[in-house]
Amino acid sequence: MPDPAQGTRPMLELSGVCTSYGPVPMLREVTLHVARGEVVCLLGPNGAGKSTAFKAICGLLRLDRGEVGILGRSVAALGPERLSALGAGFVPEGRRLFPTLTVRQNLKLAYDASGSTAGFDARLDAMGELFPRIRERLGQPAGTMSGGEQAMVALARALIGAPQLLVMDEPSLGLSPRLIDEYFDIVTAVREQGTTVLLIEQNAEAALAVADRGYLLVRGAIAAEGPSRALLEDDVVRHLYL
Repeated sequence: MPDPAQGTRPMLELSGVCTSYGPVPMLREVTLHVARGEVVCLLGPNGAGKSTAFKAICGLLRLDRGEVGILGRSVAALGPERLSALGAGFVPEGRRLFPTLTVRQNLKLAYDASGSTAGFDARLDAMGELFPRIRERLGQPAGTMSGGEQAMVALARALIGAPQLLVMDEPSLGLSPRLIDEYFDIVTAVREQGTTVLLIEQNAEAALAVADRGYLLVRGAIAAEGPSRALLEDDVVRHLYL
């Protein structure tokens, strides 16, 4: 049963997060939050530190300073293996499916890790509504699917446990413009169903089109933040990135 007090907390919060790879600083005092029901994007060019931020949120990276919290719980204290059961779903860069397992098997593994009590068949039906092509390919090995189809399976895998929070790392990478539009339409539908979303993306215009707010990460630090429309129109942001 959810704690009623959690409704007033950010779903996700990074506070003064600093990380490094050996002597090289990667994230520098990164602070951001995602409120319940929002879609927020974290933007930045290659090498800005976006994937490092994703790893920090997943609990896969030791922090030098700062804290990452999901629903008021410290990610470092929980460990990555418990985040799915807490109510978080993740789409890593590059999909990272089990290629020799079928689509159904990939989804079942994620469902079991989530601790969901909704019933696997019911959740599988819900994924079939969102992803009609997946419903037709449940018995197919994931590694034999096209890149666009694998992207949809990776998103369905993150959603199969009905997470409260969805975090995606570069989901549009390698997709055609048509598939990018289709993918972000699904993100909008997921948000309308009540899921909070952090979208970590290089494709700024696509991300800002579906997000409420955004943060711009440059050389490991937040260089700008604000409502999506304001970021699109900000001359400094356009000079730095767009």
